[in-house]
Order: sequence, then C-alpha cells, then structure tokens
Amino acid sequence: MDEFTADVLRRIRETEQTLKQAFDTGDDFLVEVQQEELQDLVRMASDHGVQVLPERA
Repeated sequence: MDEFTADVLRRIRETEQTLKQAFDTGDDFLVEVQQEELQDLVRMASDHGVQVLPERA
C-alpha cells in the first residue's frame, strides 16, 4: 500500500470516528461538517482508484 492510500484511508477512519462521536453527543453542526469531510475523502479516494470498504461495526 502506498503512502497516499494509507493516508487517505487513515483520514477516512478518523473522520468516521469523529462523526460517530458527534452523533453520540448530539452535535448536529459537527455531524454535518464530518459528513461533508467524509464525502470529500471518499470522492478523492475513488478518483485515485482507492477502494474504500464500509467501516466494521
């Protein structure tokens, strides 16, 4: 796995974790910000051929 792929996947995991925390605490603004960030990261990964698997529960 190259450095770009590792970095984008790490950033996606971190964003998913922050999004979950925002949901859990009821922080609607942070939920919205993190959802947009996650969409951007997934789009960037897709544009570069990086496969993103759903987060495991």
